[in-house]
Amino acid sequence: MSSSPTLGLALVVALAGGAGAVLRALLIHHIGVRRSDPLPLGTIIVNASGSLLLGILTGLSLYHGLGPHVLAVAGVGLCGGYTTWSTASWETVHLLHTGHRTEAVVYTLGGLAVCLAAAAAGIGLMALV
Repeated sequence: MSSSPTLGLALVVALAGGAGAVLRALLIHHIGVRRSDPLPLGTIIVNASGSLLLGILTGLSLYHGLGPHVLAVAGVGLCGGYTTWSTASWETVHLLHTGHRTEAVVYTLGGLAVCLAAAAAGIGLMALV
């Protein structure tokens, strides 16, 4: 039985997603063990850096011809496994349940704003080079 290119690409995307997830877990843990305040800074850093990288990849695709397979592996796979909006959502609910309402609002709105700005910056940077 021969392997189709689509199946091969899907497997590489899955492997990149797994690598991204491991990298995320290590980074969030590394940052988390060094902090005592309730704000989950590790997840914000992961989501912002992943958004920046995805913006750069998108800009490379738009302005410099980055191929769709590379974009799929690095963008969908690596960045998709690395970033984590589900964890950010859970952390917001946890902040609310532990009485940190102001932090929950700042975390959610601030995190979204930072990530959108990071993605836009990545695209804009690639438009300039």
